[in-house]
Amino acid sequence: MTRDDSPAETDADTNAPTDDEDAASTPDIDDQLLVLPDELRHELKEPMGPIETDADRLLEDVDGPLIAVGDVVTYHFLRAGRPPDVALVDERTKRSAVDEEIRETVTEGTTVEVVNPPAEISQAVVEALLEGLARDEPTTILVEGEEDLVALPAIVAAPEGASVVYGQPDEGMVHVKVTEKHQQDMRALLDRFEGDIDRFWEILEDGT
Repeated sequence: MTRDDSPAETDADTNAPTDDEDAASTPDIDDQLLVLPDELRHELKEPMGPIETDADRLLEDVDGPLIAVGDVVTYHFLRAGRPPDVALVDERTKRSAVDEEIRETVTEGTTVEVVNPPAEISQAVVEALLEGLARDEPTTILVEGEEDLVALPAIVAAPEGASVVYGQPDEGMVHVKVTEKHQQDMRALLDRFEGDIDRFWEILEDGT
């Protein structure tokens, strides 16, 4: 799985934060749940579902909750008149800032802002995802860092029949229509991450 700004290709910012920076921009190590190991990076570049280039055509196959991971994907759904039930955006695509129109469109309805460093899954983003799935109104989660990997816990946490959609660079939108098999596969994949696996599952299962 890789999105517009693949964790396999993105280097984390190595500049140390200054004392004057907002504390929210400096993730607490205690907030870190999972870290993507090097040996999984290549595996996650493979799409986890069919690829579609037309948002309207993709939406014809959506008959449950819609979770969009990525700015460009979210933008296309909004332009098609179907706000995602949960959208995760980080104002970037393929490691560069999205253009102003996309940024303004996808962040206009921001519900919550969280920190999720590149190639990681933080407690804050997992909790925001779970809260978004529980809400009746559309939720937009603005991520400082990267949102790419959140597609994985989203597939586990979403109900069967939900659609999780993320971008495949230079190809289109990957549509995962959640089944029990998808969830089993994602559980097995997430168990191969580094970090506090037990805590991750405790948080995820308490919220589903």
